[in-house]
Amino acid sequence: MDSVTLNDLDLRLLHALQLDGRAPFSKIADVLGVSDRTVARRFGRLRSAGIARVSGVPDSRRTGHAEWLVRLRGLPSTTVPLARVLARRPDTAWVTTLSSGTEIVCVFRVADGGPAPLKDLGPLPRITRIDAQQLLRPVMEHRWAGRTSALTPHQIDSLRLGPTEDTGPVRLTELDRRLLPALAADGRAAYPSLARHVGWSESAVRRRLEELRHTGVLQLDVEVAPDMIGFTAQCLIWLAVAPARLADTAQALAADAEAAFVAATTGTHNLMAVAVCRNTEALHTYLTSRLGGLGGIDRMESALITSYSKRTAPAV
Repeated sequence: MDSVTLNDLDLRLLHALQLDGRAPFSKIADVLGVSDRTVARRFGRLRSAGIARVSGVPDSRRTGHAEWLVRLRGLPSTTVPLARVLARRPDTAWVTTLSSGTEIVCVFRVADGGPAPLKDLGPLPRITRIDAQQLLRPVMEHRWAGRTSALTPHQIDSLRLGPTEDTGPVRLTELDRRLLPALAADGRAAYPSLARHVGWSESAVRRRLEELRHTGVLQLDVEVAPDMIGFTAQCLIWLAVAPARLADTAQALAADAEAAFVAATTGTHNLMAVAVCRNTEALHTYLTSRLGGLGGIDRMESALITSYSKRTAPAV
């Protein structure tokens, strides 16, 4: 396929899908002032090119899953094949390689709040170190601003879903266990296709999907490579923050335009973040001026993200 360059329509389409990942193309087209066919064709090209897709992301706090941030260090020759193996596992939610070329960072989702499945990884030749820290509490209640800034307030109001109803923790049904992985692969999959995949009736699938969304158990996230919209520096940041300042520092970072994810963690670094900046110069300014100006930070570690093997990020 020819290379795809994002234009203004693409940015508005991606913003619309972030507001409602299953909105009919006819509704999106009406809000954007273009034809249904144009919207469907453009998203099809973006998805086929691997630039963007809609993914269903369950709220781990609601489903009783624990999320573990696992760092694996080894020789450069092991990094790419190991990242591919990890990406194929159903319990990984996010797999990325860092700029050193010797480190992989991934997120595991573990049922029933269990420990990181390190014993289940099998033999890992030439892996020299494994660190696992539990993600305790995501802080951000919004999406990264870089992919949600293309629509007008009126257009946003026309597409935004109503408030969700927090009914507390849920017990997943057998239908949920089949449906959620299918939606992780394709959050816009048609109801007939989902019904065939999970072996349930279309009416049951439609009703349950709407329930999962209404109660906030399922969110639909648009995965798009930031460099495609002009942001070329993505960085993982680990911070050691004084306990008395942890909550305030986390909230301050979550409000930054550069923040894509912020969460409290276990371990010597008790706060981690993903920052997305225009370029490395902007990242340097963010790390030194912004983070350097926050009180209570004792230590900081940062590493550039160079590639993704799996993008279904933690729900943010």
